[in-house]
Amino acid sequence: MITYDGVIRWSWAAFLLVWVASAFGVKRDIRGAGFSSVWSRFWAMRLAVTVLVAFFAMRLVRRAGSAAGSFSNRASIFAPPPAVGWTAAVMTAIGIGLAIWARAFLGRNWSPRPAVKEHHELVTAGPYAYVRHPIYTGILLAALGTALTGTVFGIGVFAFTSIVFLSRIRTEEKIMLELFPNEYPAYHARTKRLVPCVW
Repeated sequence: MITYDGVIRWSWAAFLLVWVASAFGVKRDIRGAGFSSVWSRFWAMRLAVTVLVAFFAMRLVRRAGSAAGSFSNRASIFAPPPAVGWTAAVMTAIGIGLAIWARAFLGRNWSPRPAVKEHHELVTAGPYAYVRHPIYTGILLAALGTALTGTVFGIGVFAFTSIVFLSRIRTEEKIMLELFPNEYPAYHARTKRLVPCVW
């Protein structure tokens, strides 16, 4: 039986697997190097992290069909009615789908932290035609959906991602303006940060 808990877990499992798999082959950092530059140099670390994430994702999937593993049986602040639970599941699935779509368009320019990449490109196609930070939009939507289940985990993830992403936007936009002083102002003027036509 499909439950909203299961949909949420499947969505986050897909996110983890895609994110780790797509981190292979990203461009080298030439400024702002940190963990991402270490990641790109050491294949053994990439393999170890991939195995751990795959294991964690499979645990999420295994629990998705188990009542004992549902969010509602975990530490919760409130228990949502079924309609809210399914709304949360749809939001999470759409958010993860948007983040993966944006990640695919960003390609090898992706970095886990604000950085200048080798042969950096300004991506304005796909979801980037509508907002400047669609990966953040997708993850925040998914995190908000997860938070609507009332679990401490879901609410914590939403609070954490909101703080981290909102603090990174200015830094990333400053880097892009430095890299693309002619193209980025026009792109900035015609798009919103996170929500199309709003902000």
